[in-house]
Amino acid sequence: MIFYFSGTGNTRWAATMLAETTGETLYFIPNEMKGSCHYTLKEGERIGFCFPTHGWQPPHIVRQFIGKLHIENASGHYCYALTTCGDSIGKTMELLNKELAAASLPTASSMFSLIMPESYVCLPFMYTDTPEREQQKIATAKEQLNQFARMIAERTENEIHTTRGVAPWVMSHVIGNYFNGHMISDRKFTVDVEACIHCGQCAKVCPTGDLVFDGKTPSWQHNGDCTCCLACYHHCPKHAINYGRITKKRGQYFYGHRAAH
Repeated sequence: MIFYFSGTGNTRWAATMLAETTGETLYFIPNEMKGSCHYTLKEGERIGFCFPTHGWQPPHIVRQFIGKLHIENASGHYCYALTTCGDSIGKTMELLNKELAAASLPTASSMFSLIMPESYVCLPFMYTDTPEREQQKIATAKEQLNQFARMIAERTENEIHTTRGVAPWVMSHVIGNYFNGHMISDRKFTVDVEACIHCGQCAKVCPTGDLVFDGKTPSWQHNGDCTCCLACYHHCPKHAINYGRITKKRGQYFYGHRAAH
């Protein structure tokens, strides 16, 4: 089984490829959160966690899911984790394993990170990649993912292929704590009502259902469900959604968008 979370599609692409390689089932974490989160493993089944890195930490929805997660007969099963990121992950995997251990679940013995096109644009110094850089990142990630998938299919233990970056502890425990504690919110999202064409695409792609569309204007629920994944922002065909003033002139990205357009 592969538990995954994805906003702009990078992790969905990776998780789907792993599922095709291993023959195992994908479970979309926001959907699974609506149920009991109780599972029983088949003989020889792997446990995989796939998610984007949010501020050098696992997304809070992944942490919430692990807190609810119960897997029968999990002991002895191969467990791995793969995260996508724009550049580096800090100590994301150590934090993930800490959450798994606290929930009495197997920890990931093999860990992987994939550098994918940048989608977080809500800070003054962060932009989407150029088209050339975007395609370069995807091409490199495809090669790496093929290698990772073979290791996972063979249940190879203690494979650590991650880009932790400079000062990983500081990035995850200082900057990451501030980022995830204070900047994950839907309260700065706005809609340009003159540009909006009322297509409802933003609500369709919101992974947590935090954004709703009544046929007129999209609105956010302000109930803590937003992960700031920016799926709504990046998928809007008229660039009518913004995060405060910062994103008004920023680019858009979701996996496969150039083929779609």
